[in-house]
Amino acid sequence: MLGLVRWRKPVRSIALLVVASVCAMAVTGVVYAILESHDLSPETGPLAFWVWLFLTVMTVAMFGLTVAAASWTRRAVVAIAGLLTVLCVALTANQWAGFYPDVGRAWSAVIGQSPPNETSLSALRTLRGSPQPDGRTVAIDVPHRISGFEHRTEYVYLPPAWFTGAHPPPLPAIALFGGVINTPLDWAVSGEAITTDRRYAAAHNGFAPILVFVDPSGSFTDDTECVDGPHGNVDTRITREVRPYVVRVFGARPDARGWAAAGWSMGGTCAVDLAVEHPSQFATFLDISGDVGPNLGDHQQTVDRLYGGRGDLWSRFDPRTAIRRHGSYLDSAGWFDDEGHVAGPHRLASSQIAATNALSSVSRAHGIATIVTARPGRHCWPFAAEGFRRAFPWLAHRLLPGSDRAGSALLR
Repeated sequence: MLGLVRWRKPVRSIALLVVASVCAMAVTGVVYAILESHDLSPETGPLAFWVWLFLTVMTVAMFGLTVAAASWTRRAVVAIAGLLTVLCVALTANQWAGFYPDVGRAWSAVIGQSPPNETSLSALRTLRGSPQPDGRTVAIDVPHRISGFEHRTEYVYLPPAWFTGAHPPPLPAIALFGGVINTPLDWAVSGEAITTDRRYAAAHNGFAPILVFVDPSGSFTDDTECVDGPHGNVDTRITREVRPYVVRVFGARPDARGWAAAGWSMGGTCAVDLAVEHPSQFATFLDISGDVGPNLGDHQQTVDRLYGGRGDLWSRFDPRTAIRRHGSYLDSAGWFDDEGHVAGPHRLASSQIAATNALSSVSRAHGIATIVTARPGRHCWPFAAEGFRRAFPWLAHRLLPGSDRAGSALLR
């Protein structure tokens, strides 16, 4: 960056640096504000991320201000420097969010590598009766004639027990939902859900829940909150298209006790909402670091942005309102797991913990059995992966009664 500055004219050079710095501060501030508006806790980001973001914008600004007078050599040097700063931003952002735990998985995402042990729907028939100790992952394309929601490729993980016998046993299923910024495979890669499911299956003669990696957004950044509205009829898609498809095609259990909704961040909010609004379909939920309800800002902003100004849709999908409207629940249960910062002796605090306190009290008052846990940590995928691993024996006990005797080993 400094290679573009002509220090023989110090006044002009300093002026350029000042202008570039102001641009960098402005862009960094805008990024911070955007993250804050989406409740993504920008204050938890590593200092290195903000420093590299600042330097990247400053480099781009300096390049734009001086490129006309610079030699080709200087332009090439600064272009390379700019690419390196962008790489550093990406690395520190991944350090913050924990999307990819190692270089291998990051590279797999770049080249679009398939999930582990992937097979096709047509090939499943040939695998029946043959041992599949690691299970299989299958890409699915669920028709969306009812919801009209344009979705990306979704996936189903089938545990080893699914391949035994002439017909698949009626296994339970867990529908998994990621955060605002997501791909359907995030729970498989960043959340290590398949690894957790495999470990459980290995300790239980191959029996474990089917995992359904749902696309709740249709794109990388569309914040649908899993509701029906201008962003898409996602609730309708999950309950009337995806769930029935998995039951029909893979023989999953159709009853509510055989299904759980689980998610992190936005996905945690989705999980609660599905369970309290559709208890006849999802009797169990796992909410990791979710909000108090679907939102895109404050109440009025949410009504306007998420529901197109329709207050009736807000009432339909707000979890506390839905719980009170439903009344007593007969066989529903949920686990809330949140990150927090130390706010005093033996006390953690965060917006997610506050949301859980509000939701869990209403849930318990209406017959929903709840477990509440809080751990020191950040709003990131490693926290979500650990939360799923910790809650999995409980989930399996809810979904596969009597199969949890060895499940506690997962917590060691």
